[in-house]
Amino acid sequence: MKEKESINVLDELNKGACMGIDAINFIFDKIDNKELKKVLNKQCDEYKMITDKISELYPEYSKKEPHETSAMNKVMTWYGIEIKTMMDKSDSKDVELLLQGTNMGIIEGRRLLNHKDTDPEVENLIEEYITMQERAYDTLKEYL
Repeated sequence: MKEKESINVLDELNKGACMGIDAINFIFDKIDNKELKKVLNKQCDEYKMITDKISELYPEYSKKEPHETSAMNKVMTWYGIEIKTMMDKSDSKDVELLLQGTNMGIIEGRRLLNHKDTDPEVENLIEEYITMQERAYDTLKEYL
């Protein structure tokens, strides 16, 4: 049972990290503040480190590749960002959208940690993901 739960958790974490990378990439060119761009580059790198760790761990549980966000989800994320920033093109609005997504990642990470029976190394990865998201949230708040 732990094996199946661990695969599901790794898939969910990978989808969340991929969604974070996508959102940052969709918003990046809209950002004017150079310091904020540095912050977003760092966060994108942290998401990529999470996906790399998932890719290293995943073969222990499955011969398949970790699930990523679907093309439809990517389009919906892009479209949502475009609509929500159409009237307000400020960096603050972009940060608000990133904060909403980051908060969703924290909630999902906590839910996975609290309600799934996974192997310790997967649990450690969930905790790392949550910590990274919480740190990102605290940093992004400064740019509202």
